[in-house]
This record gives sequence, C-alpha cells and structure tokens, in this order.
Amino acid sequence: MVHHYHRRRGLQATHHYAIGSRVGTSLFQILLLFLSLWLPVLDNSGFALACGPGRGAGRRPNLRKLTPLVFKQHVPNVSENTLPASGLSEGRITRYDPRFRDLVPNYNTDIIFKDEEGSGADRLMTQRCKEKLNTLAISVMNQWPGVKLRVVEGWDEEGMHATDSLHYEGRAVDVTTSDRDRSKYGMLARLAVEAGFDWVYYESRSHIHCSVKSESSSAGKSGGCFPGRSLVRTEDGSTKRLDDVRLGDRIAAVDSRGDVVYSEVIAFLDRSPSERRQFIRLTTKSGRVLTLTPAHLVPMESGSVFAANVQPGDKILVSDADVASAKNEVDNRLRWDSVNETKLVIEEGVYAPLTMEGNLFVDDVVASCYAIVNSQSLAHYSFLPLRIWHSVTSFFLQRLDDVKYFATRHNDVSRTESTMRGEQEGIHWYASVLYSLSFYVLPSKMIYN
Repeated sequence: MVHHYHRRRGLQATHHYAIGSRVGTSLFQILLLFLSLWLPVLDNSGFALACGPGRGAGRRPNLRKLTPLVFKQHVPNVSENTLPASGLSEGRITRYDPRFRDLVPNYNTDIIFKDEEGSGADRLMTQRCKEKLNTLAISVMNQWPGVKLRVVEGWDEEGMHATDSLHYEGRAVDVTTSDRDRSKYGMLARLAVEAGFDWVYYESRSHIHCSVKSESSSAGKSGGCFPGRSLVRTEDGSTKRLDDVRLGDRIAAVDSRGDVVYSEVIAFLDRSPSERRQFIRLTTKSGRVLTLTPAHLVPMESGSVFAANVQPGDKILVSDADVASAKNEVDNRLRWDSVNETKLVIEEGVYAPLTMEGNLFVDDVVASCYAIVNSQSLAHYSFLPLRIWHSVTSFFLQRLDDVKYFATRHNDVSRTESTMRGEQEGIHWYASVLYSLSFYVLPSKMIYN
C-alpha cells in the first residue's frame, strides 16, 4: 500500500512538473520580450547597472567628505605612545641590532624620498609602515593628479629626535607633498588617517608626522600571553614563575561550576622567552596586578572582554581567602575587585599556557587562556580537538601493563612533548591555524583589532 501510494505521488509530481515546465517556458518568453522592449529605455534613463566604479552608468559615487586636519591636531586624540595610538617605543634599532633585519626598504616609485643623509635610511621602515605609506601615496595621486607623496624623514640612525621617538624603530615618517604646497598639508594629514596610520599629527607647518604600531603588537603575532615573571599557583600551594612552568604541571584555575581547581597545562599556545612585547598592566583597588597582552580575554562581571577594553571601575575576578560570601559557591576564595589603573608596559618573555579548563590564575587574578576572539566559550570549543587528543593519549599511557615500562615511557613522552611543544618557541601550530581562520570565518566585530 505504501509502495502504491508513493508511486501515485511520483506520477502526480511528474505530471505537475511537466505542466510547470510548459508554464515556466511561456513566462520566460514573455520576460524576454518585456526586457527587449524596455532595456533601451532603462539604459537611456541611466537606471541600468554597470560594471566599474559607482552604482550605475554615468552616476558619480557618493563619496564621504573628508575634513582636513588643522594645525597641531592629531588623530586619534590621545598621546602617540598609548594603546589606542601607536603604542610604546620598544627601543632604538641600530644597523648592528638583530631587529634591524625586520626593517624593509621602500622602493615605491610613486614616493619621493628626500634622503638628505645619502644613506638610504629614509627608505627603511617596518612592514606595517611601508604598507600604510604606499596606500597614502595612491591617495595623494588620486587627490592631486601630478603630485606625489614626499618623505622627508624616516628611520633615524643619527639621534636627531627625542629619546622615545618611533623614528628610531622605523615606525614613523614625516611627509609632505612633492610640490611642497603647504595649503595641502591639512588634507594630506586626513588622507594619512584614511590610509590607516595609527597616529597622525599635523606637527609642523612644513610636514605631517605619521606613525604605526609595532609589528609585535599585531594580534596575529602576539595572540594572548603573559610575561615570564608572572606567577601561577601550583597544587602544593606554592607559586611558580610562568617561565618555569612545564607541560603536565597542575596550576590553579576555575572549572565550569565556578570552583577553584588545579588544571593540567596541556600546551603552550605561545612561548617566546627572549621576545619583548607590549602588555597591559591592570592594577586593582586591593593591589592585585595582572599583566597580559591587549588581545587577551579577561573575565569580568559583564562577560569576557579584551584586556585593551578594560577600563578603570570595571571589576575582575581575584583570589581572596579573607573574603567570604554566603551566596557564592567559592566563598573564601574569589571576589570581584575594581580596576584602578590600566597602563601600557614593555615586558620581556611571553608565555601562554593552555589548561584543560581554558583559564588560569595569574598573580592571583583569573584570566582566560585565549585571545583575539571575544568569546570565551567559542574559543574553548575551538580548542576541543587539542584537549581530546591530550585526553586520549593520557588514557592509553595510564593503562600500560608494565609499570616500569609505563614510567619510562611516560617520562620519555613528557620529555619529547616538552621538547616539541613546551620548549619550542613561537605560537603553537594549532593556535596559529585557528588565528588565521578566525579572520575569514568570523565577523570583524568579534576579532581583536
């Protein structure tokens, strides 16, 4: 009965499909006739869409009106060496400095380099600075046909600027137009802002100063880390510096129920003992200090946020055995503490341990193990395969029959993993893949910028 029912339904569907095809063909012919009659009219009226710039043929795009900067104005309206702008100076680069190899020459023919020293120093800059400068060169030619961008000062190796100047790191340039028409400099500054420079200053009647963030401060490179001198609490109640933590160590964390537990370190998402980076230092009302990279997630009362977005008055979770709360399952252990100060600092050594819980206590403050994506739960689920792999390998190792062989094998594996992952410098390969994918699959509002 079921067979005949489906057969009948199939015949009906085939019949309807045949009728629908004939009707569809007739409608298609009518549509073609309609278009052949009306397309010339629509085209003459300027309503037909066209390929190329603008919304339609002959219609000029609605360009946003650009407002020139005024003398002594800077964008953003903060100091150059702050997080919203170009950040702190990371130290002067000389030709004998290992970081000198990170500077790249700019041979763009659309840019005129003054190079008054005759050493080619003005052409040397960081990759980020080069990209923004090349973008600005295009904007200048579009704004004033026949006029080029002119660089009067780039990387400085002669000590002609202030002590903390970003010129010493190839992160700053002073620019004018090739015709040296000072009436254009206000608009030139605005074009520099639009080109993506992190700080633009109409510094002088004779030039515009532009600078960028350091390469190490980029989210893709720095991820989320803590400095090596930060302390974590171990299972025996003692503290240990992060640069002494190894795979397999159990350190204080918070589980899904809000209880304080000791969670195993299963990987280092980043480990660069000798690298210097910019960190945010959060100081609380009770004197707790948490130092971490700006892209790192911090649990707050309102949810996890990037460290760069934490403001004075926000509350973060700290360990405090002297405070009790009858309403909290973890009384005598945790409490919310107000942030008094946020400060940008330079620290050496970057470490990002990953625990099974996805968080940890750093200097007795609860912090996430994750960064770049503003969702703790999404980040934790993303690292599920890494946790599963660790659990599976641990399961089989624990069930080896020969205890002596197990002990030897376990130590060998631990040493091997420590060599491959714990002691290896740089970002963990799995984290690197996720960081790269996140920029393509997630909306921009979820990514640290």
